[in-house]
Amino acid sequence: MIRPVQFRMNEETAVNNYYQENTGITDANAKAQQEFDGFVAVLKKAGVNVIVIEDDPNNDTPDSIFPNNWVSFHENGDVGLYPMFAVNRRRERRPEVLNIIETSGFEIKNIVDYTSAEDEEVFLEGTGSLVLDRVNRKAYCALSPRADEELVIEFCEDFEYTPVIFTAYQTVEGKRLPIYHTNVMMGIGETFAIVCSDCVDDKKERKSLVNHLKNDGKEVITITEDQVNNFAGNMLQVAGSVDKRYLVMSTAAYKCLTKDQINKIEKHCAILHSDLTTIETLGGGSARCMMAEVFLPGK
Repeated sequence: MIRPVQFRMNEETAVNNYYQENTGITDANAKAQQEFDGFVAVLKKAGVNVIVIEDDPNNDTPDSIFPNNWVSFHENGDVGLYPMFAVNRRRERRPEVLNIIETSGFEIKNIVDYTSAEDEEVFLEGTGSLVLDRVNRKAYCALSPRADEELVIEFCEDFEYTPVIFTAYQTVEGKRLPIYHTNVMMGIGETFAIVCSDCVDDKKERKSLVNHLKNDGKEVITITEDQVNNFAGNMLQVAGSVDKRYLVMSTAAYKCLTKDQINKIEKHCAILHSDLTTIETLGGGSARCMMAEVFLPGK
């Protein structure tokens, strides 16, 4: 997790991240730091191993708090580096971050670098664009200006995943426009999946998406588009102390869930939530976006 030093609403990402709201919040960075520190405390109290890295104030990277878009860490020691839509987000890719991961006891064997695709204006923003079922080796991807189909397929070939590709939409001023990141409308746990199937307008694509999840033995817990707007799709299952699993989300996401949805989730794992109001409002991302999960082998 990257602690922000220059958090604000990123004008470069707002062109297609319709969850960002310019509400005139003052002291945005200080409030984001407060929310970040509170979130980290919640995770650590549950026994989650969190590596916190300070952002570099010289880079002017307002979205550095969302590291999962530029890097992914894999069980075989591979690290993926990804092409970013916003020019100011490309500065988030810092070699020293990988060095800190290694000094924290993890082994990096190989780097798979897709960043040259930026020269062709082709993008794939890490585990924002890709929701990975690492057990069943499937990569779920909603196509958008930040998720190119050919690059999805290239990733799947390199990392040996089966692509499950569709388009997910949200309603913006009466128009159906592509959702910028897949992980806003769905998330996958070990034995369940959270998904807003209503975001997938094409019936065949919707059926295929749900069937893939069910065929792999996941309980599919559906959420509404209104809940997606409250970041209920932006969740990540993590490991805590004594092999305990948690589904991590923001307090806004938790509060918008129904009792039935909470009961279904809690059959599979406990829930952790933390207030991320400033980060969600200005950044257009939430709890899952703030965590780049590390599956690398230990040294």
